[in-house]
Amino acid sequence: MEGAVENQSPSQRNYVLRALERFAEYGDREAIVGRGRRLTYADLAAGVLSVAAALRANGVRSGMAVGVLVAHPPEAPTLQLAMHLIGSRSVWIDPAALRREVDDYLRLVPPDVLIYDPSTHEEQAAQLGARLGVPLLCLGAGGQGPNLLTPQPDAPSIADLLGADEPQSVFQTSGTTGVPKSVHHRQALYRQLDVLAQELLDAGERNVHHLTQTPLWHPAGQISALLYLFSGGLLVIMEKFDVGEFCATIERERVSSVFISPPMLYQLLDHPALDGADLSSLNLLSVGSSAAAPDRLRQGVARFGPILRITYGLSECPFISALPGVGDEPEHPQRLRSCGKPYGDVRVEIRGETGSVLGTGQVGEVWVASRMNFAGYWGQPELTAETLVDGWLRTRDLGYVDADGYLHLVGRVQDTIITGPGSRCIYPRPIEDVLVTHPKVRAAAVIGVPDTELGEAVHAFVVPDPDATVTAGELTELVRQELTPVWVPHRIQFVDSLPLTGIGKVNTKALRARYAAEHGAAADPIGTSV
Repeated sequence: MEGAVENQSPSQRNYVLRALERFAEYGDREAIVGRGRRLTYADLAAGVLSVAAALRANGVRSGMAVGVLVAHPPEAPTLQLAMHLIGSRSVWIDPAALRREVDDYLRLVPPDVLIYDPSTHEEQAAQLGARLGVPLLCLGAGGQGPNLLTPQPDAPSIADLLGADEPQSVFQTSGTTGVPKSVHHRQALYRQLDVLAQELLDAGERNVHHLTQTPLWHPAGQISALLYLFSGGLLVIMEKFDVGEFCATIERERVSSVFISPPMLYQLLDHPALDGADLSSLNLLSVGSSAAAPDRLRQGVARFGPILRITYGLSECPFISALPGVGDEPEHPQRLRSCGKPYGDVRVEIRGETGSVLGTGQVGEVWVASRMNFAGYWGQPELTAETLVDGWLRTRDLGYVDADGYLHLVGRVQDTIITGPGSRCIYPRPIEDVLVTHPKVRAAAVIGVPDTELGEAVHAFVVPDPDATVTAGELTELVRQELTPVWVPHRIQFVDSLPLTGIGKVNTKALRARYAAEHGAAADPIGTSV
């Protein structure tokens, strides 16, 4: 590569240049499958340069903030790399968020232009563009702005396209609080992905066929997509999780790797389509985004073998720990409740309320140090200062490290339930795990609710098997026997399903809203509700 490209030092060099070098090596190998389209690495590389030229032709410059409203188009990785090649800051918008949440987020990171997928977000983009008062650009034909996928005549050279500013990304997240957070990642995250990709290649993990349902506006979806593209794999994109189509896609594309959330795993295990499915190509089934019940993991191992891998990460640090080969160590059943050991360069400490490091087995907040830690919350300096302390990330997750170095999570700081006359702290995860051990229970989620006598009471939402005869009394007695009376749910509410977020997590914010709408401020005695 010529000119300005060659003159960049390794510490300044835009990571997209290295990605393009890798794509050139992979050539005509298939890179992305989605929406009936199949893109080779040559297509991907050419697309990055063409979209970068289209961005420049439509006024997007180095250092500008570019709002992106898409879900799963196969051109999303192309767009990401093109934006970063020219040095712009990608601002990823959650399409499923409430209007108020999107507006609050974009007040923190106001975009100079909005790019959207006209096949899925036409009306939403038109309204958002009008509120923002910014130009609209389209990732595809038929929209209200220029189509960035139109081939560009006389495309500039890479050196001419390369922006002077560092490529950066901002992601929208609100967790369970509803307060928007603007997760800002600098180029270090993407450079580290290149390191991890090389480790995969060195380990012989070549030409991995990875199936993703995680939307590419979320760090988890984007990071896994780029990791497998950097290592020369095939990225298979599924726009909506459907067990039948999921199984058919694995069989058709000979998928070897998938990432799903625990609720998706439960749906897969419970679906009749699984019995006739050929999933023999799978050799890695990663489960993450939230805690998985040990009993359901055992079912997964019984069905698929020891190919399950538990993963733990956050938008602020996508890779924290992993437990590969779940079920390979039957002499250590307690490890099914863990999320493994720290991954790569990650260091983990468990700290108390004063910030002091706690000992083995003591529950406290999980703190993380890694090169993949985010740079801060864009436009939120106070929140950044509270979360990034001396190079350490406060995850707001509660957990402990056992004597063998395995990390165990018990809940979120804000999900801690303080209950009873002694103000005892208890956590949702152990209760959920016990509830799911009942053979007639498919899934469970626990929240704390206001109670005039206890302060907070345990409220459990339980998804039973269809036509199951399980009762609230059976389940409360099960918790009483496995834990202690203080952990027993004050009320068990039977539901058909648990609401999920856009990336497949149980939406506890929606459960709290449901409880408030149905029950008001005070908790009722033990009972059932459908």
